[in-house]
Amino acid sequence: MKKTIHLEAIDPIEIYGVGNKILQEFCSYFPHLKVVARGNELILEGQESDIAEFNIRFAELIDRRHHKMNLTVYDVEDIFSGKGGEHSHPSGEAVIVHGTDGKPIRARNKTQQDLVNAYFKHDLVFAIGPAGTGKTYMAIALAVRALKNREIKRIILTRPAVEAGERLGFLPGDLKEKLDPYLQPLYDALSDMIPSKRLQEFMADGTIQIAPLAYMRGRTLDKACVILDEAQNTNLTQLKMFLTRMGMNAKFIVTGDATQIDLPRKEDSGLLAGIRLLEGIKGIATIRFTSDDIVRHPLVTKIVKAFDAKAQQE
Repeated sequence: MKKTIHLEAIDPIEIYGVGNKILQEFCSYFPHLKVVARGNELILEGQESDIAEFNIRFAELIDRRHHKMNLTVYDVEDIFSGKGGEHSHPSGEAVIVHGTDGKPIRARNKTQQDLVNAYFKHDLVFAIGPAGTGKTYMAIALAVRALKNREIKRIILTRPAVEAGERLGFLPGDLKEKLDPYLQPLYDALSDMIPSKRLQEFMADGTIQIAPLAYMRGRTLDKACVILDEAQNTNLTQLKMFLTRMGMNAKFIVTGDATQIDLPRKEDSGLLAGIRLLEGIKGIATIRFTSDDIVRHPLVTKIVKAFDAKAQQE
């Protein structure tokens, strides 16, 4: 069976994407259907049931374009999520990005989905909560998705180089070797989402940058997704310095756990104070994770709750 879909009153590139990238992603959900794009016409050839399903979902894609400025691959994945069939997911959450092992990376609970939603609606998002809730991992997944969809030109990941038991000066090696242990969790997350060779290329040409917080001073970060991890180890002045690096077309995500402050004086942490100052400003969102959102080993939840209970008793 053959069918032709006519695009009316809309530029095909707005639906197909640059280089037909969005159309190709859409068609990947219909492996048994032949689709040929000719200007404002789509010619479909295949089973009647596949063509009917394509027509329904494609109408959803066009409708979504009428309600937002630009479509992305994420919109395609969102349309196919939670609506039955082999591509659905019980939670109804859309795939953010696919890992290097081919497995989809998506929000695993409501709070993680709240973080994803906040990212798309706001330019600055604070994500705070205990270890193991996936704050940093979700943030990096969103950044990788944006880079793959060409919504940004670079990813910048940063952490304050604050010691937790060891002094930087006493560790062996040059400055990079001293700092790498502090940044390793960021490397690990990236390695889950970008093939090793490609990741090395991105880091070599500056598309992906991982650096201590002090290296952010004086920079203007535009067309980038910038993530500040372990923000509880910044003071208010450092947090202000970081946030004022925001340039045009940038997304900033700040993650932290106020119960794991490694500063000599815990009261110097500027994370919660900064959130209190900025909450209520349009364009800024705060997502709060709890021990119930932990997605690591089940024991981690019990460990966090035990330590929290002890802290409340003191």
